[in-house]
Amino acid sequence: MTDNTSLSRAFFALHHGLPRQGPGSDDTTRRLLSFVGALPERPRVLDLGCGPGRSALLLAAEAGAEVTAVDLHEPFLDELRAAADARGLGGSITPVNADMGELPYADGSFDVVWAESSAYSIGFDTALRLLAPGGALVLTECEWTAAEPSAAARAFWERHYRLRTGEENVRAATRAGYSLLGAHPQPESDWDEYYGPLAARADAADPDAPGMAEALAATREELAMRREHGAEYGYTGYVLRPVDSWPTRPETAADVAAVHAVNAAAFETEAEADLVDALRADPDAWLPGLSYVAEAPDGSVAAYALITRCRVDGAPALALAPVATLPEHQGTGAGSAVVRAVLDAARTRGERIVLVLGHPSYYPRFGFKPASGYGIRPGFEVPDEAMMALVLHGSDDSAQLPRGTITYPAAFGV
Repeated sequence: MTDNTSLSRAFFALHHGLPRQGPGSDDTTRRLLSFVGALPERPRVLDLGCGPGRSALLLAAEAGAEVTAVDLHEPFLDELRAAADARGLGGSITPVNADMGELPYADGSFDVVWAESSAYSIGFDTALRLLAPGGALVLTECEWTAAEPSAAARAFWERHYRLRTGEENVRAATRAGYSLLGAHPQPESDWDEYYGPLAARADAADPDAPGMAEALAATREELAMRREHGAEYGYTGYVLRPVDSWPTRPETAADVAAVHAVNAAAFETEAEADLVDALRADPDAWLPGLSYVAEAPDGSVAAYALITRCRVDGAPALALAPVATLPEHQGTGAGSAVVRAVLDAARTRGERIVLVLGHPSYYPRFGFKPASGYGIRPGFEVPDEAMMALVLHGSDDSAQLPRGTITYPAAFGV
C-alpha cells in the first residue's frame, strides 16, 4: 500500500507543468467574463484554486485585472510567478499560498471572485461576503448532464464529489441570494485541453517511482470514465451576482391554493388566479419547474411568477405572466426575487427568449427591452414600450431570434 506522502508527490509529479489542472480554455474564460458585464478600469479579482494560473494570466492581460491568485500548492504558484513575469504581468498578479476555507480578506474586497472547480471549497456565503457591491461570482461546476446516469458513473463520482444537475445548481445559487447572469456548458474541447496533456504525461511516467503506480491507476480510471461515460456529466460555467433575495423555489402541489390566493389578492379580480389554474391544466402551455414562489419568513407564499409556453410565428418562446405579490409584501423585493428566480430557471433549461406584457418602468431591471426591436409583436394593440422581450442566451442579434406575431396559450383569451 502506497503511503499518502508518496502518492501525493506522484500525483503532483503528473500534474506539474501542465497548462491546466481541470477542463477549461481561454475561450471559456472569455465567454464567462463577457457575462460579468461592465467592470472597473482595474477590477480586483480573486482567483481561487488558481493552479498554474491560466485564467489569472488572461484576466490580467485582457481585462486589466489586479488578480489575487490563491492556491495551497506552492509549485503551482511558482509556475504562475514565472509565467506572469515572462509576460510582463508580474505587477498585476499576486500569488498567495492560502487555505480557501480561511481566506484573510475583508468583506467587499473583490469585484469578481473566480472559482473554477473550487466554489465548493468556500461556499456561496463566503463568496457573497468577499464581493464588493455589484460584484460577480464566476464558477465552473461538474454536474450530471444525463437524466439517468449509469451505475458506473454514479459509483465513480460518489467516491470523489457529489454531482448535482444544472437545475439543482441554479436553485442552490438562487437560495443563496444570487441571480444568474449567464451559463456556459463547457465543450468537449475544454476536456481535451486538460486530458490530452495529462494522458501524455501518464504515458511517459515511470510506474516504478514511489507512489506512481497508484497515481497512474487513478488517472487512467478517470480518463477511461470520461471516454466511456462523458455524455453523462460535464462542466458548466456560471456567472452569478448577489441580489437582495427572498427564498424562492418551484411551486409544489401543496402550494396550489396559496398561489391562487396570492394572485387573487394582488389583482382587482380573480382573473389572473383563474388564468394560472387554466394554464396548469394545459399540457401544451405548462412547463414543469417554471412556476415559482417566494417565501415569507414564516414559510408562506409571498409572491409568485409563472412562465408558460407561447409561440412567435410558430417558433417556441416563453411568456412571463402573471407576476403577483401579496399586498403586505409589495415593495419589499419579494416580487423581484421570484421573477429573477423563474428567469434563471428558464435559462437553465436552455430557453432562448421570454416575452412579457407589463409596466415599462419595472421589467427593464431584469433586462427586458421592447419586443418590437426584435421584430416581435402581439396580435392585439398595446403600447409599444409595454410589450417586452428578454434574450436568455447568446447575443441580442435579432437575426438569431424568431420574428412575427405572438400566439399565447388559449387560456389568455387573446
